[in-house]
Amino acid sequence: MLLITGAAGFIGGNFVHHWFASGTEPVVVLDKLTYAGNAETIEPLLGPGRCELVQGDICDRVLVARLLSEHRPRALLHFAAESHVDRSIHGPGEFIQTNMVGTFSLLEETRAYWSGLDAREREAFRFLHVSTDEVYGSLAEDDPAFSETTPYAPNSPYSASKAGSDHLVRAYHHTYGLPTLTTNCSNNYGPYHFPEKLIPLVILNALDGKPLPVYGDGRNVRDWLFVTDHCEAIRQVLERGRPGETYNVGGKNEIRNIDVVTTICRKLDELRPRADGARYEDLITFVKDRPGHDRRYAIDPGKIEAELGWRPAETFESGIDKTIRWYLGNTAWVDGVRSGAYRQWLDKQYGAPASASVTA
Repeated sequence: MLLITGAAGFIGGNFVHHWFASGTEPVVVLDKLTYAGNAETIEPLLGPGRCELVQGDICDRVLVARLLSEHRPRALLHFAAESHVDRSIHGPGEFIQTNMVGTFSLLEETRAYWSGLDAREREAFRFLHVSTDEVYGSLAEDDPAFSETTPYAPNSPYSASKAGSDHLVRAYHHTYGLPTLTTNCSNNYGPYHFPEKLIPLVILNALDGKPLPVYGDGRNVRDWLFVTDHCEAIRQVLERGRPGETYNVGGKNEIRNIDVVTTICRKLDELRPRADGARYEDLITFVKDRPGHDRRYAIDPGKIEAELGWRPAETFESGIDKTIRWYLGNTAWVDGVRSGAYRQWLDKQYGAPASASVTA
């Protein structure tokens, strides 16, 4: 079985769905169920001997030790993280606590558990750490894409905390021999994405007739990766990746933020035209750029392609179509995550509930 942290969140939740779409190996999910964690995301999968959800903090070492001892997983997959750049600017302490102290706690308890396994089990065990391309910093327009050897240069409290967690994972492999794997991914999108992030925010604000806020000039570039493609990459790294290695996972879809927004608007014009006949693009509103906004991210996935044969199955066009259709068909899930705490965050960040964060 697998022990998975943060799997009531966006990427982790999608991974559990992807896992059970092609297998039956049981999982235990450890999730704090903060504002961005939603038990409803994996509720259809829960059941004895299949998927168990434990509400708890990865910093709770007693709890982590108990789960490892009771369930004896063959791998720990670490998705849990504070991941919103804007929130890290307002309150960096939570990001240091969860992303660095939490990862340290998991590594320490996993090392103790792994050390007690027999030789065959130690050889087979894996600790897979899911990270981000933001640890590499920002690229100029003509710079080559990030590779696994790109020096770290994080520019926000969020990316700095993830860089720190990456370094801890690397150190535990080289110092203690813990069989770790690290993946650094580009911007994910798809079903179950919390609506503070750019793509779900634009979809939902557009449907509500609210402004579509775009930071700065909208020309910041991101490499967009459909979440199911990312989940398949993680599955392959888990099963065939080399311990101690890092694998960059990218969608090969470098797109400016403004072009992401206009693509969504045009697709919604087709699927859900506005009652007044106006275009959704008329709702686009440029807002003040956030501090230290990285200009461009791009991932070179050559290593994972060459070693494991992984390639993204979705283009941005096919992935964004699936994403928009999912949000149109899952309004109950959306209503459930738009909690009072989320609305309070919008008011704090932008001073009015009509706007929201535009992290990308």
